[in-house]
Amino acid sequence: MAFSLAQKITNYRRRHPQLVRGLAVGFAFLSAFVVGLAFASWALVCRAGACPSVAVLDQYQPRQTSKLYSADGRFIAELGLERRTLLKIDQIPPLVRNAFVMTEDKRFYQHAGIDWQRIPGAILADLRHRSFAEGFSTITMQLAGQIFPEAINRRDRSGFAGLTRKLKEAKVARAIESKYSKDKILELYLNQIPLGNGSYGVETAAQRYFGKSARDLNVAEAATLAGLPKAPERYNPRRAPERAIQRRNTVIELMREQGAVSDADASLAKAYPLQLARRAEAGDIAPYYVEWIRQQLEQQFGQRLYEHGLKVFTTLDVDLQSAAERALENQLRAIEAGRFGAYKHRSYESYMATASERSGEEASGNSPYLQGAFIAMDPRTGAVRAMVGGRDFDDSKFNRATQALRQPGSTFKPIVYADAVQNGRPPTYIVDDSPVSVPQSGGGNWTPQNYDGKFEGPMPMRRGLYQSRNIVAIKVGMELGPQSVTEMARKFGVSTPIPPYPSIYIGAADVYPIEMVAAYSAFATLGTRTAPNGIVRVENSKGDVLWEPTPARTPVMTPEEAWLMVSMMKDVVRKGTAAGTVGSVFHLPAGGKTGTTNDGTDVWFIGYTPDLVAGVWMGLDKPKQIKSNAQGGILAAPAWTSFMREVYRRKPASPDWPRPDGIVERQIDLASGQLWAPGCGEPVTDFFLSGTDPIATCIPPVSPAPPPEGVPGQGPTPVDTSFGFPAPTTPAPAAPPRTDSASISRIRTSPGVIVAPGAAPLPHASGTRLPHDTAVHPGAPGTTPAPRDTSNPFTLPPSQRR
Repeated sequence: MAFSLAQKITNYRRRHPQLVRGLAVGFAFLSAFVVGLAFASWALVCRAGACPSVAVLDQYQPRQTSKLYSADGRFIAELGLERRTLLKIDQIPPLVRNAFVMTEDKRFYQHAGIDWQRIPGAILADLRHRSFAEGFSTITMQLAGQIFPEAINRRDRSGFAGLTRKLKEAKVARAIESKYSKDKILELYLNQIPLGNGSYGVETAAQRYFGKSARDLNVAEAATLAGLPKAPERYNPRRAPERAIQRRNTVIELMREQGAVSDADASLAKAYPLQLARRAEAGDIAPYYVEWIRQQLEQQFGQRLYEHGLKVFTTLDVDLQSAAERALENQLRAIEAGRFGAYKHRSYESYMATASERSGEEASGNSPYLQGAFIAMDPRTGAVRAMVGGRDFDDSKFNRATQALRQPGSTFKPIVYADAVQNGRPPTYIVDDSPVSVPQSGGGNWTPQNYDGKFEGPMPMRRGLYQSRNIVAIKVGMELGPQSVTEMARKFGVSTPIPPYPSIYIGAADVYPIEMVAAYSAFATLGTRTAPNGIVRVENSKGDVLWEPTPARTPVMTPEEAWLMVSMMKDVVRKGTAAGTVGSVFHLPAGGKTGTTNDGTDVWFIGYTPDLVAGVWMGLDKPKQIKSNAQGGILAAPAWTSFMREVYRRKPASPDWPRPDGIVERQIDLASGQLWAPGCGEPVTDFFLSGTDPIATCIPPVSPAPPPEGVPGQGPTPVDTSFGFPAPTTPAPAAPPRTDSASISRIRTSPGVIVAPGAAPLPHASGTRLPHDTAVHPGAPGTTPAPRDTSNPFTLPPSQRR
């Protein structure tokens, strides 16, 4: 057979000698051309510095991420263009090394940068596909492309650009192999290779996929990572778990064939389920908080944040963060499920069920489902312990805790009442809850209503707060004036515009939720507001402290004034709008305020204990009524309660706020706000700043007793009802008794000052005061009141007010 074939060739050459010689010459010229072209390409591909110098690898330091740690030192997240944690080659177990070598370059330890045996097969495959679909890149060639991406663009995969890229990779790989050991090359490669999900290097990938170090990976996990370099996103186990398992099993089979694992271990590894770490274990904790911190760090450090591997110690409490996320999400799902009444908007679950249909679409800034925000902070230091800016960071990165502008509703009222207390009004200050009409500059009148549409007549300021009566807050605010209330809001840390309209007194001006929550720190600390902060310190890789921000503290009220506000806000929880959802189930000392906008688009609850302030907001990104009869005390407050109960199951309860010495306690008649006397209504104990407590007593609603027999003209000791004002020279005729608001007297004040119907001016004390625990009984010997300043403090110039 062989003889006959050779004979045929000889005969053919004899019959066609010129053709044979022509083919031989052509082949020789073609071979020479190919060899010359290859040599010229090899020689010229790196001309004029087109190829990088491998000498830089002596000082090469891959870009490292900055790492964030919680308040107790736990790892939270990484910040950087490439998430990477470096390991030395001896810290990477042989199992992991073998998985990558046997998958990507099984002759790695035999060649000098180029695997010549793979080239013919790769060329034939490329000719079939008419592109460089089949590569012959070795580990060293891949490393060259990863380390020098500017000079060697691995995205060039076809045509002349693809051929040039391959030649550059090969030439740089040869230079790397001539200078560095195989172990050094493999170390650089395993720390540099992209492995999907934002991970670079085996250590970071192991942490993000499996929640463990590369040192602790088993055969199945190591094979999963080794299968990623071929197509990191295609085989991403989080996005395509079935595809990732198929690729993993292929890698395991390669390892078995090359003797890296036994048959039994390979079979076991193939059957091993894909067990990915929870997002919290994978460093995906508090994404909205992390982004908030990143913005601050970028402003401080710029590009260094992403390249120098900073260590950032934050204020985050991982346990409180988890509790906040659970409490908020559970309550939002309960609202969507209709547990608090019919809910007509799209739910989060139904929206996410159609997520695959929206793949490739540009993300919208507004999500159609119910959203929420939660902030918890230490009022003493401003340290933000938990922050939730939305329900799904992957779906919407807009941080509603720090970026959203929403109306605070009634959560703004404590600022108005704090201004009133600072200007001398006690909690018993009587304000008439009756209709009010305010002329508008553009014509017409503004006629606000209470939430229930009712008016309940004269009531103390304390009740107006805990029952959240809009009219009471508006009338108190109108007495103070928009300038005074705005200045007080600035003290509380509200930075957004506040227009000079009466509606601001019931929270019509937009605020940032984080500023509104931080404002309540002034109550929790008895007078000092601390700005929210999330960074304790920043260190470089050597441990040197680069930045240690100082929390900003601002005095807002005296301890006495703040204590009165805390006392009033405790009543919100104990018997007010939050009693059913907070006070009935959370029994530690706490104050707070519910908030609901008039149209039901925003619901709030902000509450505090002496060592923790937390606030909840809920609403739709495009403001719409959440549901009919939406109320902050019903919808938002349960999330706060759930969070606080979980927190204080783990930590000791803080003691109640101590009463400052400048607070006096008096028994008063609730109807009149005066000192209680026998025969008046039921006595109520209330608290006052020393000097603002009443000295007049109530008038008992009974006829005076007849004079004792035998003593004409003598009767009981008269009760002083003058409130410190001189008696009129001509007695006014008695008016018939009335029960409506028209029976409330009007107080004349200086021009431009508005006093709510029924409000009485409050005197300042002068001279010696009795101790706060000494009761005053009219007519008792030795208890004659000291002279008092009877001027109206609200008509004095601002410089002379309290």
